[in-house]
Amino acid sequence: MTLGPSAWPDADREKYWKIQQSQLPGNPPARGHGGAVSTALNGLAARVGEEALRQGGSAVDAVMSAALAQIVLGGGAVISFFGILALMHYDAASGEVTSLNAGWNTIIAEDDPLSIPGKLNPAADGVANMMLEGEPSGRTAMVGGFMRGLEAAHRRFGKLQFAQLFDAAIELAEEGFEVSASLARYIDLRKSDLARLPETRSIFFKDDGTPYVEGDHFRQPALAETLRRVASEGADYMYKGTWAARCVAAVQRDGGKMAMSDLADYRPIWSTPATIGREEYVIAVLGEPCEGSVNLIESLHLAEEAGIRDLGHWSMSGESLVRLAKCCAAMGGMRYESEEEHRKAFPGIDMRRSARLTREHAAELWARLEDQAPIRLVPKGTHSDVVVAVDADGNMAALCHSINCLIWGQTAIVVDGVSVGDPAAYMQSMVAATLPGAQLPNPIEVGIVLKDGKADFAWSSMGVGLHYQTTQSLLNVIDFGMAIEEAANAPRLLLPISPDGSQRELLLRVVEGEFPDDVLAATGLEIKSIAPADARFAQGLWVAVRRDPDTGELTAISPSYTNGRATAI
Repeated sequence: MTLGPSAWPDADREKYWKIQQSQLPGNPPARGHGGAVSTALNGLAARVGEEALRQGGSAVDAVMSAALAQIVLGGGAVISFFGILALMHYDAASGEVTSLNAGWNTIIAEDDPLSIPGKLNPAADGVANMMLEGEPSGRTAMVGGFMRGLEAAHRRFGKLQFAQLFDAAIELAEEGFEVSASLARYIDLRKSDLARLPETRSIFFKDDGTPYVEGDHFRQPALAETLRRVASEGADYMYKGTWAARCVAAVQRDGGKMAMSDLADYRPIWSTPATIGREEYVIAVLGEPCEGSVNLIESLHLAEEAGIRDLGHWSMSGESLVRLAKCCAAMGGMRYESEEEHRKAFPGIDMRRSARLTREHAAELWARLEDQAPIRLVPKGTHSDVVVAVDADGNMAALCHSINCLIWGQTAIVVDGVSVGDPAAYMQSMVAATLPGAQLPNPIEVGIVLKDGKADFAWSSMGVGLHYQTTQSLLNVIDFGMAIEEAANAPRLLLPISPDGSQRELLLRVVEGEFPDDVLAATGLEIKSIAPADARFAQGLWVAVRRDPDTGELTAISPSYTNGRATAI
């Protein structure tokens, strides 16, 4: 039986389409014993993952089928079948935790990456103002590992037939759906770029020459056919077959250096997870190559050095709030910069990734941060989506996937329905520091938390403020004993926006009304309060599923300020 909405009970189909089309549907925690799924965005995709579990699928089957549906529902704007994917998995039978990175591979023939065109405006407030300027260039494309990663994870941990994972995505692409407010906004923001190439224009513009708007019926038949071919032929279709050849041709027409061998040689990377221990807890996160894991472990070590737990929660202590801000800001905004650029920010401290994973490094860095008010922040605008699932056997899977650029990218190259993106347009330093044809370290923060040696909860995060939200959510659970639903909704510190990316005084951005006035006043710092309706665009999104080791009850959470969903059986 298909995983798609056509096979669901009428009540479920109506319910989840309503959630999908709502910007703030309200996302209560879900509880059950037979499996659970949570998404940060695209609530209908959570129901796809649930259907995979209902039909005997594994946690990996659930997150992968949901992720495929998410991309179709988003029109390939912020996530892509040629984007990146990262997965953490816990095997209940063996207790093994594994890490899979399917990030960007650099282009072998790209011999001058620092000259790749493009630059984001990191000081801009809002996606529209961060758009790239100048001429689009195929040199900004890299090789995305999403489909290879999906296939590799399914081979190792899947239970359903590979082709079955594509059921819902193909149905949604073929039958179409109503354009949501967010997709309409993305199309409007990018309409001039979407009109540049005939193939892309044919997808996002109607027969009368106008772009799709909210409420229009939107179909993606070319994408449906591509997905059918992948479902029947495997990922080789996109890395060695017809799609690969068409992708290379499209990129080269825009001046890119991508070759068929770049795609054919792509391999996702299984690696040993990085870990950090905190009393009875062990936090396992993505192994190499992953910059996000380094950022997170470093911040958690810093929080311990800063004595935040002893000071009390940052919602009740001004000093704790200041120290949290310094711990998060030290590296959390510096994704995609080279180790050399890190060293310039903190001269005299070893900023190699291997060093940043250690407590000794955190002690040295915290000593500097205690006396150093300016924090270097270079926020980057990227988009992604996440899915977390636990199956009936207790296996856990936490996934994050992304196009890793701003809504389709300036190039807006779409090949047989699949968006290609322009991630190298703002990662020139990272590309230059990576060997040709090798995988870039990614900024993703996703993991499994074990307590007393048993899996406790799986989580994933996304958004420009993902590092801040993840650090605080984990500290809320591990240091302050909160349930995951309390942790996700506790008063939060938001990612500050640096006016120009240079050194400046520490600024605290918070959600209006979440912190007592006396706590904010006690910090002695400039405070910028964001209205709750606007804050969801300035913070990270954190989802999790927790399993009670005694009762087996599952609790799934999704942010209350998105159209994601937590669902359980």
